[in-house]
Formats: sequence, structure tokens, C-alpha cells
Amino acid sequence: MPSLKSELKKRGDFDSVEQETTLAILRTSDLLENRLARLLREHGLTPSQYNVLRILRGEGTPLPCLDVAQRMIQVAPAITRVVDQLLKLDYITKTQSSQDRRVYMVDIKPSGRKLLAKLDKPILNLHANTMRHISQSDQKTLIRILESIRDRQSD
Repeated sequence: MPSLKSELKKRGDFDSVEQETTLAILRTSDLLENRLARLLREHGLTPSQYNVLRILRGEGTPLPCLDVAQRMIQVAPAITRVVDQLLKLDYITKTQSSQDRRVYMVDIKPSGRKLLAKLDKPILNLHANTMRHISQSDQKTLIRILESIRDRQSD
């Protein structure tokens, strides 16, 4: 397996282990995101659209758009745009809240549930193939390390 240094065709050493670690995380994230995006593209979705559908399916009841945005894996800069795209694709509904007219509630439609059901197995297979060479113990260690990094990113 090539080192990050050789993948990036970097001539000199990294400035620090911290720099190499950060760049390794970013590079790995990019590779994983691209694999997922390719799979989703085959079904006409973007990762953000898929994430919104998963959130809505998991909740089981309509959610305010802002709540959906806060639960996203990747922060969607324009949740309204993602919601509008899913509306056009006929995978969700959007209604004005009866309690607060400024709030719009979104919910997944049967067509969105059907699409997710079709994607469930391929996505699980993608995850399994991605992690097949890493023991579950190492995966759990990696999860703890990444959680530790995220916990300290409040600034």
C-alpha cells in the first residue's frame, strides 16, 4: 500500500506528524465520499439528498428543515436547495407548520422509502467492502479516535 507521501507525490517530509495525520484523514474521507457519490449517482441522488432521506426515514415523522440540517453528516450549506431538489424528484413532502408559519416541515414519501430500500443493501456492501481488511477491534479504535477529534473541534 502506498504511503500518503507517495500518493500525493510529495518530495519532502511532512512538516509534522499532525499535518500528515490531518492530510491522511482528509484524503481518506475524499476517497470514501467519492465511492459513495458514485453509487448514489447511479440512483440519481447526491450524498446530501441521500442523507436527508435517511434522516427522514429514521425519524418517522415530519421534521422542520432546520432540524434536518442539524442532523446532516456533512453540513449542507443550503438545506433549502436540497429539500427543493427532493421535492422535484417526488421523494419528500414539504408543508408549512401549523404552529409557526416561518417553519416548513418535511417528510419522506413512499417513493423515497422505496428508493432507500433499494439502496440499503448496496450501501451496506460498500461499507463492508471498504472495511473488510480492518478488524472490528481496529474499527472501534478508529471510531473512538475520530470521535475524540470531533469532540475537540468546538472552535
